[in-house]
Amino acid sequence: MARTRRRFDAAFKSKVALEAIRELKTISEIAKQFKVHPNQVTMWKKQLLGGASLAFESDAVTSKKKDDEPESAELYEQIGRLKVELEWLKKKVAENS
Repeated sequence: MARTRRRFDAAFKSKVALEAIRELKTISEIAKQFKVHPNQVTMWKKQLLGGASLAFESDAVTSKKKDDEPESAELYEQIGRLKVELEWLKKKVAENS
């Protein structure tokens, strides 16, 4: 009889990882308390510690990255318009010659 795979949401994972970071209990005790494998607790703890720096990134850096994309789209639009105008001007000069 196969067991169904359990899925954990981000809130649960962070709760377990924070408990592991506090180190008030051993990894085995935390795993037993939350009914997960000790390796899973260790992995979530490493993920939380690895991604902790993202929480403190400034908003200016993230907003700058978002602003770059629309700017490049506007530039491509302008390049397209200029190409069309150039072709039209070349056609007009060829007709007048």
